[in-house]
Amino acid sequence: MSSRYLIIIGVLLAFVACKPGTPKQFIQPGEMEDILVDYHLAKAMAYNSDGNPDYNLALYKAAVLEKHGVSEADFDSSLVYYYTRADRFEPIYKRVAERLEEQAVNLGANEGEIAKYSMLTANGDTADIWTQREAVLLMPNPPYNRLDFDFVADTTYRKGDSFLFQFMTDYVFQDGAREAVALVSVTYDNDSVVTRNINVATSGHNQLRVEPIDSCGIRRVRGFIYLGGGNNLSTTVRMLFVNHLQLIRFHQQKKTEIPTNNGEINQKDSLERDNNARRNLSDTISRRDTVRRGVQPVPAEAGNAQHRVVGRAHSVKLQP
Repeated sequence: MSSRYLIIIGVLLAFVACKPGTPKQFIQPGEMEDILVDYHLAKAMAYNSDGNPDYNLALYKAAVLEKHGVSEADFDSSLVYYYTRADRFEPIYKRVAERLEEQAVNLGANEGEIAKYSMLTANGDTADIWTQREAVLLMPNPPYNRLDFDFVADTTYRKGDSFLFQFMTDYVFQDGAREAVALVSVTYDNDSVVTRNINVATSGHNQLRVEPIDSCGIRRVRGFIYLGGGNNLSTTVRMLFVNHLQLIRFHQQKKTEIPTNNGEINQKDSLERDNNARRNLSDTISRRDTVRRGVQPVPAEAGNAQHRVVGRAHSVKLQP
């Protein structure tokens, strides 16, 4: 073997040997994954048990650490280590979420709306048009504090389409306010824009719906999930794991008229129903409660990331 090949092999071996790993003083990735699975199961038990949830969580957390033979100091320091290395922590948390979901299904849990649309494709009257990562780990500091998406409409979009943006969240906060915001914006072919946003303050299932506009075609659908609190430069662990991301598009169902036996549209019943409806209109209005639904304002600092956002509480304009 020539000296040239020996040099190449030596360089490759050195590269493999120098590949960074987790220092021995911290909990290794596989064990950290096992502890986090048990920790989240304990957290669910704590908040579903009688008594003070925070007190229950402290007891269950201590039991989990004792089970794995890890001190609270070692767990906290390891959590901070992974917290400062998002590229290593994100795959761990993705596996944790998958294992928790598998256990929930095995125990007969109802996955609800998320599972209802899990088998959809990008086509059909009801379609999941989400094409980005299905899971992401957010932290308050840029560039990890924001997930943006932007989908340009194609021929599969129709006038009257409505949208449902939904996802699951799991907070891991040692302290501090939970300041996450999710926003969806739909731009129509007449340049009108409809936006909806929500504050995401707790772990669990989150939804945003955009109602249809029958007369307008759709140009694009975009938005973001933003985790605030980036002004705090401490190493206190503040993380938001987002998974099961879905953006569901619904085609509006066409109304059909039923012909009579001779092929003509039967209008008699329709006219009678219309007259009855008019007679009962005043009664209906007097009984109807009108609910005006507002939206929560988007934090001003949310515009400092990839898409600048300028807006008020009820409308947000996104610059291309």
